[in-house]
Amino acid sequence: MKSSIQVSDADGALRPDPWLRRVLGDGTTIIVAILIVLTVIFAATQADALSGSVLTDILNNSLPLALAAAGGTLVVLTRGFDLSVAGVISLTNVLVAVLAGDGATGALEGAVIAVVTGAVVGAINGYFVAYWNLQSITLTLASMIVCSGITLLILDAPGGNVSDFMNYAMTGRVGDVVPVALAIVVVVYATWRILRRTDWGVGLYATGADETAAVLAGVPTRRVKLVAYMLAGVCYGLAGFMLTALTATGTPNAGDPYLLLVFAAIALGGTSFSGGRGGVAGSILGALTLTLLQKVLFSTGVSSFYTGIFQGVVMIAAVVVAVFFARISTRGEVRS
Repeated sequence: MKSSIQVSDADGALRPDPWLRRVLGDGTTIIVAILIVLTVIFAATQADALSGSVLTDILNNSLPLALAAAGGTLVVLTRGFDLSVAGVISLTNVLVAVLAGDGATGALEGAVIAVVTGAVVGAINGYFVAYWNLQSITLTLASMIVCSGITLLILDAPGGNVSDFMNYAMTGRVGDVVPVALAIVVVVYATWRILRRTDWGVGLYATGADETAAVLAGVPTRRVKLVAYMLAGVCYGLAGFMLTALTATGTPNAGDPYLLLVFAAIALGGTSFSGGRGGVAGSILGALTLTLLQKVLFSTGVSSFYTGIFQGVVMIAAVVVAVFFARISTRGEVRS
């Protein structure tokens, strides 16, 4: 007897229906399942796990990584790798802590500094990758080193002056109800959904899937890459800005921990490193998963020394399961 989720091909073989194929082939399905499991464990081990203050804290801690991962995803979709993320976050963190003033005006100054800094670094990366055909890993590694060096010239030790307004306003709640971090994530996701439907968004996936075919189809692949790296830089800058607001200080090596975590979040979110498949939503969920995993390990009494091990195991498991389901959704036969 055939299952309601199976359809027969002309040869009589049973395969998943189109809806199930999309679900199985979507990397976000796996990450949502992992998030649900972690939430259940966290709620069982922490009495106030679902309280507003705890949820706000989790969102605040995951936001810098989520923003950075969203930016990194744009580059990965073009089949590139952007290692400058750590340097841009550190540089932005220090610049905002040193240059931004007090009050709402200071917070706005900090945001402008973050966007401009990230856009400039991203434009440089994108120009040389797209128009000079330099390897993205090599170039962005150099960018990271340069940014780190400039950071140390500006501030060689933790310090700076971050206003109380920036700290409380950017990590609090809108109208005492909606966490600012959640509102920012919604704006980022909505922006991505709009961009994905533009010619640039279509070209982004086409470039990553098969650049030669994209060129033959009339896609301006060089411009697509340049914009991808610029937008990625903006996201890194905003991540540095939010990290400054969260920690209320400038730290020269603040971005170092994000270098590997960004790619971990992207992988967890189901974006393919071979380009052309995935999206920002999965990467944001991947960042939230990594943050929640740290909270779960802490609440269960697991030593922080094991955090990296568990993060690696979860990432490997998620990738393996995603590949397995993707194969089922595209080729596998399902027998009833």
